[in-house]
Amino acid sequence: MAATTHTVTNQVPPLVGHDVFAADRALSEAVERHVGPEVRSVALEELGELGRAAGSAQAQEWGARANARPPVLRTHDRYGNRVDEVEFDPAWHRLLGHAVSAGLTDAWGRPSGHLRRAAGFLVWTQAEAGHGCPLSMTHAAVPALRTDPALAAEWEPLLTSYVYEEGLRPAAGKAGALLGMGMTEKQGGSDVRSNTTRAEPLPGGEEYLLTGHKWFCSAPMSDGFLVLAQAPGGLTCFLLPRVLPDGTRNVFLIQRLKDKLGNRSNASAEVEFDRTWARRVGEEGRGVRTIIEMVAATRFDCVVGSAALMRQAVSQAIHHSAYRSAFGGLLIDKPLMRNVLADLALESEAATVLAMRLAAAYDADTEEERAFLRLAVPAAKFWVTKRCGAVVGEALECLGGNGYVEESGMPRLLREAPLNSVWEGSGNVQALDVLRALGREPRAFDAFLREVGRARGADHRLDAAITGLLTELADLAGVEARGRRLVERMALVLQGSLLVRWAPPEVADAFCASRLGGDWGASFGTLPHSPDLASVVERGRPVVL
Repeated sequence: MAATTHTVTNQVPPLVGHDVFAADRALSEAVERHVGPEVRSVALEELGELGRAAGSAQAQEWGARANARPPVLRTHDRYGNRVDEVEFDPAWHRLLGHAVSAGLTDAWGRPSGHLRRAAGFLVWTQAEAGHGCPLSMTHAAVPALRTDPALAAEWEPLLTSYVYEEGLRPAAGKAGALLGMGMTEKQGGSDVRSNTTRAEPLPGGEEYLLTGHKWFCSAPMSDGFLVLAQAPGGLTCFLLPRVLPDGTRNVFLIQRLKDKLGNRSNASAEVEFDRTWARRVGEEGRGVRTIIEMVAATRFDCVVGSAALMRQAVSQAIHHSAYRSAFGGLLIDKPLMRNVLADLALESEAATVLAMRLAAAYDADTEEERAFLRLAVPAAKFWVTKRCGAVVGEALECLGGNGYVEESGMPRLLREAPLNSVWEGSGNVQALDVLRALGREPRAFDAFLREVGRARGADHRLDAAITGLLTELADLAGVEARGRRLVERMALVLQGSLLVRWAPPEVADAFCASRLGGDWGASFGTLPHSPDLASVVERGRPVVL
């Protein structure tokens, strides 16, 4: 019998069946700008295919299922044997398989590899963010392994493979492998030098037995892990396989899975080692130096992942407002809502443009660009990851009560938003890292100034912000207490300079007026009034195919 009590009207169609890459003009323009001409057509085709897959109903269903059915720990089999396995919903494996086949663990050895991978990561993360964790760690492990040519020769082809094979068995017998990480311990967190896990050397000098624990070990279904432990020579990096070459299970005792705020599709575990076999990576006592590039790479992925969450949230907010009517007209046409949407779109575009500029610097791999990354990565990680939560929260509000229910997908984005600001060092760690580089590596600040200086003279508010930044840096007395203020200013100046050079005039003008010129309130939707705001919103609008 048909319902007669009401008729459903004024509901917004789902944002499905669109090309996530092509609809993101800031991202697609950045790819065309930075990618090498010899691979531009190939890269655009790859990203278009991935973008259409990410916007499909199938990918959205995979993401919903992977989060509705979080991983489950099985410590023992039915006979009482210890197995320490984590079971995932099949949707998780489909997401991972698609990501690996799209090259999201392959950046270090192909033309414009970092730019292509980062753009793909930004696109595919919008389908589901949790499975990005093992993708990021696998990608980031490559420079650490390259400190040992023999290990790199053995593992790098597996880590950069386009084949995903689930299941625990010797990595050498698989067509592709994933790596996780276990760095932090309960007593130290980011202070890894306080780690207590012991590494006992075996005859020969490269093999060790580890005894201790790791407080956060993400993606415990991975084929191996990079971990830190105290060897006789000090804190050292090790590669710990889940399955030994002879097919027996390594001692990897999963005590429990974390019950997390978000990132629920991904398992994060507490693990213990009891004379667990591992191979040394790099020299004894130089563990931090061995993993330093790995840490930078995962911090960069925090920036890209946050940009992805922002873009998805803003897309949903603009899409909703383009279809939902209230008080006599479409929300998108209401001046106050337009101001909010434009403000959110500015934040999203600034994050995207910055992330792609960092990816291009990785690809260039010159001394100048490496110096630039030394400051730009932690500054970007500090700022972009913090803006993510604010953007997603405001975007959810644009949907009203509809955004507060799980079916909208917005609560999942909101729960995910704080992750990247915590992972690989929270805000204070990033700020202190920037201050350390300013004090010890003058070439890094010189490279940063040359980058922002490329836009000097194009906008008076940007020029004033650069001058103010130099004034702040002229007096470093008590700089730690104002470290966050300084790093925030550096990130905003960098974003402003990139938008002035590459974004449409209405985008750059609104960003500089609000973020650098002081014509902005303490909440979104407080941009100075301008008829150009409609163009800013339209630029961020996703188009359903």
